[in-house]
Amino acid sequence: MSAVEYDEYESKFMRKAKENPFVPAGMAGFFAIVAYRLYKLKNRGNVKMSVHLIHMRVAAQGFVVGAMTIGVIYSMYRDYVWKPMQEQKALEKK
Repeated sequence: MSAVEYDEYESKFMRKAKENPFVPAGMAGFFAIVAYRLYKLKNRGNVKMSVHLIHMRVAAQGFVVGAMTIGVIYSMYRDYVWKPMQEQKALEKK
């Protein structure tokens, strides 16, 4: 188990969301974009259905990839910058 201890009754999704908060943000963004684009489907104007669906897919995938990228950068910062700074401060106090 990771450094953070969890209650045994806590769901796996909630544990993962606390470890990496950008996963639920990416999922929420994905569903929000898909819902919005499906809502706008009736007012798409002169655009073909296939083009509208491709734009929806690209927007949703782009949001998820962006959230994953930010999540990886955040976890690398936390593991390689923030934790060593905290450990250094703890050593200086001793």
